[in-house]
Amino acid sequence: MDVTLKGEAFQTNGSVPQIGDTAPSFEVKNINNETVSLSDFEGDVLLISTFPDIETSTCSRQTDTFNKRAGELKNTKIISISANTVEQQKEWSQAKDMDTELLHDADRSFAKAYGLYIEDLDKVARAVFVVNRKGQVVYKEVVKEMAEDPNYEEALAAARHEEAELN
Repeated sequence: MDVTLKGEAFQTNGSVPQIGDTAPSFEVKNINNETVSLSDFEGDVLLISTFPDIETSTCSRQTDTFNKRAGELKNTKIISISANTVEQQKEWSQAKDMDTELLHDADRSFAKAYGLYIEDLDKVARAVFVVNRKGQVVYKEVVKEMAEDPNYEEALAAARHEEAELN
């Protein structure tokens, strides 16, 4: 898949999961170096937010926005994943009250499984997925221009829709 960064074209490593697909399994580490996997969220609605670098304004804003808006969702877990080091993520999050889980994709296995790995930059493309309680992708957005924000409202609306399906 083609994405751009400030107008410069880059290629991701493969196909991104489509709506209706089973979400690819993954294992990544949180900032406490504990393993987190897709199966940990079985039975929950899951919003997955990915971004290239927590130390940039757009990525920081994306993570902050989903973290602040997490309270609007009653039965949805939100995880944010990047290729940043655990130290970079800890430094970013230390002054914040986090309601979402910040995860680092040290070996890029998540990015590769989701078709989001940009080898030329060694980064994860900016994307948002919503996975229903059955493990199916019900919403996806890969942001074509990585310097731009994702559509927060559409992603949150998709999560709210899946929450309504729980009742």
